Amino acid sequence: MKKKIMLIVSLTAILLLSGCWDVTEPQRMYYIDGIGIDYKDGQYEIYMQIINFANVAKSEAPTPPAPPSEIGFAKGKTMEEAFFKLYRSIDQKIFWGHMTFLLFSEDALKNENSIPVIDSFLRHRETRYQILTYCTKDPIKDVLLVTPMLNKSLTASKLSNPLRTEEIESYVEPVDLRNLLIALNEPSHEVNIPFVSINKNWETTKEPTTETALTGYGVVSKNGFKGYLNDENARGIQWMFSKKTRGDVTIKLDNKEKEYLTVDLEKLSTEIKPIVKNNEVTFEVDIKLNAIINGFKGKVSTDQIRKGIIKAVKKEITKTYDEGLKIDVDVFRLSEQLYRKNVKVWKKIQKDGKVPLTENSLSKINITVNKVNPGRKTFAETIQE
Repeated sequence: MKKKIMLIVSLTAILLLSGCWDVTEPQRMYYIDGIGIDYKDGQYEIYMQIINFANVAKSEAPTPPAPPSEIGFAKGKTMEEAFFKLYRSIDQKIFWGHMTFLLFSEDALKNENSIPVIDSFLRHRETRYQILTYCTKDPIKDVLLVTPMLNKSLTASKLSNPLRTEEIESYVEPVDLRNLLIALNEPSHEVNIPFVSINKNWETTKEPTTETALTGYGVVSKNGFKGYLNDENARGIQWMFSKKTRGDVTIKLDNKEKEYLTVDLEKLSTEIKPIVKNNEVTFEVDIKLNAIINGFKGKVSTDQIRKGIIKAVKKEITKTYDEGLKIDVDVFRLSEQLYRKNVKVWKKIQKDGKVPLTENSLSKINITVNKVNPGRKTFAETIQE
Protein backbone atom coordinates (compact mmCIF):
# COMPACT_ATOMS: atom_id res chain seq x y z
CA MET A 1 0.00 0.00 0.00
CA LYS A 2 2.82 2.34 0.91
CA LYS A 3 4.52 1.67 -2.45
CA LYS A 4 1.34 2.61 -4.33
CA ILE A 5 0.99 5.85 -2.37
CA MET A 6 4.66 6.74 -3.09
CA LEU A 7 4.17 5.98 -6.78
CA ILE A 8 1.06 8.18 -6.98
CA VAL A 9 2.83 11.04 -5.17
CA SER A 10 5.86 10.73 -7.46
CA LEU A 11 3.73 10.78 -10.62
CA THR A 12 1.80 13.78 -9.36
CA ALA A 13 5.05 15.69 -8.65
CA ILE A 14 6.37 14.89 -12.13
CA LEU A 15 3.20 16.21 -13.75
CA LEU A 16 3.52 19.48 -11.80
CA LEU A 17 7.08 20.08 -13.02
CA SER A 18 7.17 22.64 -15.85
CA GLY A 19 10.56 21.59 -17.21
CA CYS A 20 12.04 23.92 -19.88
CA TRP A 21 8.87 24.53 -21.87
CA ASP A 22 9.34 28.30 -21.84
CA VAL A 23 13.04 28.28 -22.88
CA THR A 24 13.94 29.32 -26.43
CA GLU A 25 16.35 26.96 -28.18
CA PRO A 26 19.75 28.55 -28.98
CA GLN A 27 19.39 28.03 -32.73
CA ARG A 28 16.10 29.95 -32.66
CA MET A 29 17.68 33.20 -31.44
CA TYR A 30 19.76 35.99 -32.93
CA TYR A 31 22.75 37.22 -30.91
CA ILE A 32 23.75 40.88 -30.80
CA ASP A 33 27.49 41.55 -30.75
CA GLY A 34 27.56 45.34 -31.08
CA ILE A 35 25.37 48.42 -31.38
CA GLY A 36 26.26 51.62 -33.24
CA ILE A 37 24.55 54.91 -32.40
CA ASP A 38 24.46 58.05 -34.53
CA TYR A 39 22.39 61.23 -34.16
CA LYS A 40 21.32 63.33 -37.14
CA ASP A 41 18.53 65.82 -37.80
CA GLY A 42 16.99 65.31 -34.36
CA GLN A 43 16.76 61.52 -34.69
CA TYR A 44 18.70 58.57 -33.36
CA GLU A 45 20.17 56.28 -36.01
CA ILE A 46 20.71 52.76 -34.71
CA TYR A 47 22.94 50.08 -36.24
CA MET A 48 22.43 46.57 -34.83
CA GLN A 49 25.15 43.99 -35.53
CA ILE A 50 23.87 40.40 -35.33
CA ILE A 51 26.70 37.90 -35.22
CA ASN A 52 26.95 34.53 -36.95
CA PHE A 53 28.46 31.91 -34.63
CA ALA A 54 29.26 29.48 -37.47
CA ASN A 55 32.94 30.52 -37.41
CA VAL A 56 33.25 30.20 -33.62
CA ALA A 57 32.72 26.43 -33.40
CA LYS A 58 33.27 24.88 -36.81
CA SER A 59 32.20 21.33 -37.62
CA GLU A 60 34.28 18.89 -39.67
CA ALA A 61 31.62 18.61 -42.33
CA PRO A 62 31.95 21.19 -45.15
CA THR A 63 29.36 23.96 -44.98
CA PRO A 64 28.55 26.72 -47.46
CA PRO A 65 30.14 30.08 -46.60
CA ALA A 66 27.97 32.38 -44.53
CA PRO A 67 28.37 36.09 -43.77
CA PRO A 68 29.97 36.72 -40.36
CA SER A 69 27.27 39.23 -39.44
CA GLU A 70 24.36 41.31 -40.61
CA ILE A 71 23.79 44.98 -39.84
CA GLY A 72 20.28 46.30 -39.23
CA PHE A 73 19.47 50.01 -39.46
CA ALA A 74 16.58 52.14 -38.20
CA LYS A 75 15.80 55.72 -37.15
CA GLY A 76 13.65 57.06 -34.36
CA LYS A 77 12.95 60.12 -32.23
CA THR A 78 14.13 57.96 -29.32
CA MET A 79 16.56 55.07 -29.27
CA GLU A 80 13.81 52.69 -28.13
CA GLU A 81 11.60 53.68 -31.08
CA ALA A 82 14.40 52.83 -33.50
CA PHE A 83 14.94 49.43 -31.87
CA PHE A 84 11.26 48.53 -32.12
CA LYS A 85 11.33 49.40 -35.82
CA LEU A 86 14.15 46.88 -36.21
CA TYR A 87 12.25 44.25 -34.22
CA ARG A 88 9.47 44.33 -36.84
CA SER A 89 11.83 42.99 -39.50
CA ILE A 90 13.42 40.25 -37.35
CA ASP A 91 12.05 36.70 -37.55
CA GLN A 92 13.61 35.26 -34.37
CA LYS A 93 14.02 36.24 -30.75
CA ILE A 94 16.87 38.69 -29.98
CA PHE A 95 19.33 37.84 -27.20
CA TRP A 96 21.25 40.78 -25.70
CA GLY A 97 23.35 38.85 -23.18
CA HIS A 98 26.33 38.46 -25.58
CA MET A 99 26.52 42.13 -26.52
CA THR A 100 30.18 43.18 -26.23
CA PHE A 101 30.49 46.78 -27.43
CA LEU A 102 28.74 50.10 -27.98
CA LEU A 103 30.01 52.41 -30.73
CA PHE A 104 29.17 56.16 -30.74
CA SER A 105 29.55 58.57 -33.62
CA GLU A 106 30.86 62.07 -32.96
CA ASP A 107 27.35 63.52 -33.40
CA ALA A 108 25.91 61.04 -30.90
CA LEU A 109 28.48 62.06 -28.28
CA LYS A 110 27.84 65.75 -28.91
CA ASN A 111 24.12 65.26 -28.37
CA GLU A 112 23.09 66.05 -24.79
CA ASN A 113 21.29 62.71 -24.60
CA SER A 114 24.40 60.54 -24.96
CA ILE A 115 24.51 59.81 -21.20
CA PRO A 116 20.81 58.71 -21.08
CA VAL A 117 21.61 56.33 -23.96
CA ILE A 118 24.21 54.61 -21.78
CA ASP A 119 21.71 54.54 -18.91
CA SER A 120 19.17 52.80 -21.16
CA PHE A 121 21.56 49.93 -21.89
CA LEU A 122 22.37 49.52 -18.21
CA ARG A 123 18.68 49.26 -17.33
CA HIS A 124 18.06 46.43 -19.80
CA ARG A 125 17.91 43.19 -17.83
CA GLU A 126 19.97 41.14 -20.34
CA THR A 127 22.89 43.54 -20.86
CA ARG A 128 25.97 43.70 -18.63
CA TYR A 129 28.32 46.29 -17.19
CA GLN A 130 31.22 44.71 -19.15
CA ILE A 131 30.01 46.18 -22.45
CA LEU A 132 32.93 48.09 -24.04
CA THR A 133 32.46 51.64 -25.31
CA TYR A 134 34.09 53.26 -28.36
CA CYS A 135 33.74 56.37 -30.50
CA THR A 136 34.56 57.03 -34.14
CA LYS A 137 34.56 59.66 -36.88
CA ASP A 138 34.20 57.05 -39.63
CA PRO A 139 30.74 55.93 -40.84
CA ILE A 140 29.43 53.51 -38.21
CA LYS A 141 28.17 51.02 -40.79
CA ASP A 142 31.64 50.80 -42.36
CA VAL A 143 33.25 50.13 -38.97
CA LEU A 144 30.73 47.40 -38.09
CA LEU A 145 31.20 45.69 -41.46
CA VAL A 146 34.97 45.28 -40.96
CA THR A 147 35.80 41.60 -40.46
CA PRO A 148 38.86 40.21 -38.59
CA MET A 149 41.95 39.01 -40.42
CA LEU A 150 41.84 35.64 -42.20
CA ASN A 151 38.05 35.42 -41.74
CA LYS A 152 38.25 34.80 -38.01
CA SER A 153 35.08 35.03 -35.97
CA LEU A 154 33.83 38.48 -35.03
CA THR A 155 34.19 37.46 -31.39
CA ALA A 156 37.96 37.78 -32.00
CA SER A 157 37.75 41.25 -33.55
CA LYS A 158 39.47 44.33 -32.16
CA LEU A 159 36.18 45.79 -30.93
CA SER A 160 34.83 42.60 -29.38
CA ASN A 161 38.04 41.51 -27.69
CA PRO A 162 40.69 44.28 -27.55
CA LEU A 163 42.54 42.67 -24.61
CA ARG A 164 44.04 39.98 -26.87
CA THR A 165 46.57 42.47 -28.23
CA GLU A 166 47.64 43.88 -24.86
CA GLU A 167 50.75 41.67 -24.79
CA ILE A 168 51.87 43.34 -28.02
CA GLU A 169 50.92 46.94 -27.15
CA SER A 170 48.48 48.55 -24.73
CA TYR A 171 48.53 52.05 -26.20
CA VAL A 172 44.76 52.54 -25.71
CA GLU A 173 43.08 51.15 -22.61
CA PRO A 174 39.58 49.63 -23.16
CA VAL A 175 36.72 51.20 -21.18
CA ASP A 176 33.57 49.28 -20.25
CA LEU A 177 30.30 50.73 -18.99
CA ARG A 178 31.25 50.09 -15.37
CA ASN A 179 34.50 52.06 -15.60
CA LEU A 180 32.78 54.74 -17.66
CA LEU A 181 30.18 55.33 -14.95
CA ILE A 182 32.81 55.37 -12.22
CA ALA A 183 34.88 57.96 -14.12
CA LEU A 184 31.87 60.21 -14.75
CA ASN A 185 30.83 60.08 -11.09
CA GLU A 186 34.32 60.79 -9.70
CA PRO A 187 36.35 64.00 -10.11
CA SER A 188 37.02 65.30 -12.72
CA HIS A 189 33.77 63.83 -14.10
CA GLU A 190 35.41 63.11 -17.47
CA VAL A 191 36.22 59.84 -19.21
CA ASN A 192 38.51 58.88 -22.10
CA ILE A 193 36.61 56.66 -24.55
CA PRO A 194 38.79 54.71 -27.04
CA PHE A 195 38.70 56.15 -30.55
CA VAL A 196 38.26 53.68 -33.45
CA SER A 197 39.44 54.33 -36.99
CA ILE A 198 39.47 52.18 -40.12
CA ASN A 199 42.98 51.08 -41.04
CA LYS A 200 43.86 50.34 -44.69
CA ASN A 201 47.40 49.02 -44.26
CA TRP A 202 46.56 45.39 -45.08
CA GLU A 203 45.77 43.47 -48.25
CA THR A 204 45.34 39.93 -49.52
CA THR A 205 46.50 38.39 -52.80
CA LYS A 206 43.15 39.42 -54.29
CA GLU A 207 42.41 42.89 -52.92
CA PRO A 208 43.17 45.46 -50.19
CA THR A 209 41.43 44.87 -46.87
CA THR A 210 40.46 47.06 -43.94
CA GLU A 211 40.93 46.58 -40.21
CA THR A 212 39.87 48.52 -37.15
CA ALA A 213 42.51 50.29 -35.06
CA LEU A 214 42.42 52.05 -31.69
CA THR A 215 44.30 55.30 -32.28
CA GLY A 216 43.38 57.62 -29.41
CA TYR A 217 40.51 58.83 -27.25
CA GLY A 218 37.35 60.88 -27.35
CA VAL A 219 36.74 62.73 -24.08
CA VAL A 220 33.23 62.88 -22.63
CA SER A 221 31.97 64.66 -19.52
CA LYS A 222 28.56 64.72 -17.82
CA ASN A 223 27.76 67.76 -19.93
CA GLY A 224 28.60 66.11 -23.24
CA PHE A 225 31.46 65.65 -25.69
CA LYS A 226 34.66 67.71 -25.23
CA GLY A 227 37.00 66.66 -28.04
CA TYR A 228 39.54 64.14 -29.34
CA LEU A 229 43.11 63.23 -28.46
CA ASN A 230 44.47 61.13 -31.32
CA ASP A 231 47.73 59.53 -32.43
CA GLU A 232 50.81 61.36 -31.09
CA ASN A 233 48.67 63.70 -28.97
CA ALA A 234 47.37 60.77 -26.89
CA ARG A 235 50.51 58.71 -26.35
CA GLY A 236 51.30 60.20 -22.95
CA ILE A 237 48.14 58.71 -21.40
CA GLN A 238 49.57 55.18 -21.37
CA TRP A 239 52.34 56.20 -18.95
CA MET A 240 50.18 58.14 -16.47
CA PHE A 241 47.81 55.54 -15.03
CA SER A 242 48.65 52.92 -12.43
CA LYS A 243 47.78 49.84 -14.49
CA LYS A 244 50.72 48.05 -16.11
CA THR A 245 51.06 48.81 -19.79
CA ARG A 246 53.36 47.94 -22.66
CA GLY A 247 54.36 50.42 -25.33
CA ASP A 248 57.25 51.76 -27.36
CA VAL A 249 59.24 54.91 -27.96
CA THR A 250 61.67 55.81 -30.73
CA ILE A 251 64.71 57.69 -29.52
CA LYS A 252 67.53 59.52 -31.27
CA LEU A 253 70.97 58.38 -30.12
CA ASP A 254 73.35 61.05 -28.85
CA ASN A 255 76.17 62.21 -31.13
CA LYS A 256 74.78 60.25 -34.08
CA GLU A 257 73.01 61.88 -37.01
CA LYS A 258 69.95 60.09 -38.36
CA GLU A 259 70.50 57.22 -35.92
CA TYR A 260 67.31 56.09 -34.18
CA LEU A 261 66.40 53.24 -31.86
CA THR A 262 62.93 51.86 -31.05
CA VAL A 263 62.60 50.51 -27.51
CA ASP A 264 59.86 48.33 -26.01
CA LEU A 265 58.81 49.66 -22.61
CA GLU A 266 56.99 47.92 -19.80
CA LYS A 267 55.53 50.35 -17.30
CA LEU A 268 55.89 48.98 -13.78
CA SER A 269 54.25 51.73 -11.73
CA THR A 270 53.05 55.33 -11.75
CA GLU A 271 52.64 57.50 -8.65
CA ILE A 272 51.16 61.00 -8.72
CA LYS A 273 51.74 63.24 -5.67
CA PRO A 274 49.74 66.46 -5.14
CA ILE A 275 51.92 69.23 -3.65
CA VAL A 276 49.86 71.92 -1.86
CA LYS A 277 51.27 75.40 -1.09
CA ASN A 278 49.05 78.33 -0.09
CA ASN A 279 45.91 76.68 -1.48
CA GLU A 280 47.66 76.16 -4.81
CA VAL A 281 48.38 72.66 -6.00
CA THR A 282 50.95 71.18 -8.35
CA PHE A 283 51.61 67.53 -9.16
CA GLU A 284 54.79 65.47 -9.17
CA VAL A 285 54.93 62.17 -11.07
CA ASP A 286 57.17 59.15 -10.46
CA ILE A 287 57.22 56.48 -13.19
CA LYS A 288 59.21 53.25 -13.21
CA LEU A 289 59.93 51.38 -16.45
CA ASN A 290 61.76 48.38 -17.86
CA ALA A 291 63.16 48.52 -21.40
CA ILE A 292 63.77 45.82 -24.01
CA ILE A 293 66.04 46.43 -27.01
CA ASN A 294 65.06 44.42 -30.08
CA GLY A 295 67.67 45.64 -32.53
CA PHE A 296 70.24 48.38 -33.03
CA LYS A 297 73.17 49.38 -35.18
CA GLY A 298 76.62 50.22 -33.89
CA LYS A 299 77.78 50.56 -30.32
CA VAL A 300 75.35 51.93 -27.77
CA SER A 301 75.49 52.09 -23.97
CA THR A 302 72.74 51.61 -21.40
CA ASP A 303 73.25 55.21 -20.22
CA GLN A 304 72.53 56.50 -23.73
CA ILE A 305 69.39 54.38 -23.92
CA ARG A 306 68.16 55.47 -20.48
CA LYS A 307 68.64 59.15 -21.30
CA GLY A 308 66.81 58.74 -24.60
CA ILE A 309 63.89 56.88 -22.99
CA ILE A 310 63.48 59.46 -20.22
CA LYS A 311 63.51 62.32 -22.72
CA ALA A 312 61.02 60.63 -25.06
CA VAL A 313 58.53 59.60 -22.36
CA LYS A 314 58.61 63.06 -20.76
CA LYS A 315 57.95 64.61 -24.16
CA GLU A 316 54.94 62.37 -24.76
CA ILE A 317 53.45 63.09 -21.33
CA THR A 318 53.95 66.84 -21.67
CA LYS A 319 52.49 66.94 -25.17
CA THR A 320 49.37 65.02 -24.14
CA TYR A 321 48.89 67.21 -21.08
CA ASP A 322 49.17 70.40 -23.17
CA GLU A 323 46.73 69.08 -25.77
CA GLY A 324 44.29 68.27 -22.96
CA LEU A 325 44.50 71.84 -21.65
CA LYS A 326 43.59 73.14 -25.11
CA ILE A 327 40.19 71.40 -24.94
CA ASP A 328 39.76 72.02 -21.18
CA VAL A 329 40.27 68.36 -20.23
CA ASP A 330 41.95 66.96 -17.13
CA VAL A 331 43.37 64.19 -19.27
CA PHE A 332 45.42 62.54 -16.49
CA ARG A 333 42.62 62.86 -13.88
CA LEU A 334 44.82 64.96 -11.60
CA SER A 335 41.70 66.30 -9.87
CA GLU A 336 40.91 62.80 -8.69
CA GLN A 337 44.41 62.43 -7.26
CA LEU A 338 43.92 65.52 -5.09
CA TYR A 339 40.40 64.36 -4.16
CA ARG A 340 41.77 61.01 -2.96
CA LYS A 341 44.79 62.35 -1.09
CA ASN A 342 43.70 65.75 0.23
CA VAL A 343 39.96 66.18 0.05
CA LYS A 344 39.94 69.34 2.22
CA VAL A 345 42.06 71.27 -0.28
CA TRP A 346 40.09 69.76 -3.16
CA LYS A 347 36.84 71.13 -1.70
CA LYS A 348 38.34 74.61 -1.43
CA ILE A 349 39.64 74.95 -4.97
CA GLN A 350 37.50 72.62 -7.08
CA LYS A 351 34.85 73.83 -9.51
CA ASP A 352 32.40 71.24 -10.86
CA GLY A 353 34.74 68.54 -9.58
CA LYS A 354 37.85 69.85 -11.34
CA VAL A 355 40.80 71.72 -9.90
CA PRO A 356 42.23 74.61 -11.94
CA LEU A 357 45.11 73.42 -14.11
CA THR A 358 47.78 75.41 -15.92
CA GLU A 359 50.87 74.58 -17.95
CA ASN A 360 52.87 74.54 -14.71
CA SER A 361 50.51 72.31 -12.72
CA LEU A 362 52.49 69.24 -13.80
CA SER A 363 55.60 70.48 -12.02
CA LYS A 364 57.92 67.47 -12.04
CA ILE A 365 58.12 64.21 -14.00
CA ASN A 366 60.61 61.69 -12.56
CA ILE A 367 61.24 58.64 -14.74
CA THR A 368 63.34 55.68 -13.62
CA VAL A 369 64.41 52.99 -16.11
CA ASN A 370 65.18 50.00 -13.87
CA LYS A 371 66.40 47.49 -16.44
CA VAL A 372 67.61 47.68 -20.02
CA ASN A 373 67.40 44.22 -21.54
CA PRO A 374 69.33 43.90 -24.83
CA GLY A 375 67.48 40.71 -25.80
CA ARG A 376 70.83 38.92 -25.98
CA LYS A 377 73.74 38.52 -23.58
CA THR A 378 75.59 41.64 -24.72
CA PHE A 379 75.04 44.92 -26.50
CA ALA A 380 77.21 43.78 -29.44
CA GLU A 381 75.58 43.54 -32.85
CA THR A 382 74.51 40.06 -33.95
CA ILE A 383 75.98 40.62 -37.43
CA GLN A 384 79.33 42.45 -37.41
CA GLU A 385 80.26 44.72 -40.30
